[in-house]
Amino acid sequence: MPAKKTGRLTPVGKRIKKARTDKKMTYATLANETGFSIDFIKQVESGKVTPPVGSLLQLSRALEIDSGDLLKDEEGRMQDRIKAYTKRTSNYAYTTLTPGAENKHLKAFRVKIDAKQDHPGVSYNHTGEEFVYVLEGTIEVMVGEHINALGPGDSLHFNSGIQHLLRNTGETDAELIVVIYNP
Repeated sequence: MPAKKTGRLTPVGKRIKKARTDKKMTYATLANETGFSIDFIKQVESGKVTPPVGSLLQLSRALEIDSGDLLKDEEGRMQDRIKAYTKRTSNYAYTTLTPGAENKHLKAFRVKIDAKQDHPGVSYNHTGEEFVYVLEGTIEVMVGEHINALGPGDSLHFNSGIQHLLRNTGETDAELIVVIYNP
């Protein structure tokens, strides 16, 4: 059970830091296990950066912790950000569509990206496959060096082990369904 802090779950960054320090894992080791920069990991642990779902999955795998607990915690934080819009620091929000799938290989999310925004700070990759279906808006999904332009009703299935970046290219918010498979 996650630790409580004033009636709330401990922030995901602090839980990642605790798992890393409990395992006596250095930033360099975690960076090598995930492919993330040490600076990015420090920003996540300090709460300055909200990592995308794929990054949380990669961090949890490297730290050998349950990704479901991190995802539930992060979903609650993102919902708080949506409610307090002026306090948001991220252009990305998601809701888990597969609650209770902590120990499953397949996870689905409803994702919202603000108009003309992308995931700030880092592109990402994680073992497995990813499927994106656009409900509203226009987005670009860069997979490696290839750019895929998608609109409502369009979908993309790709190897998520390849570095990828998701970006809203439209004038309105984009909503999509993202399904991630992790072997």
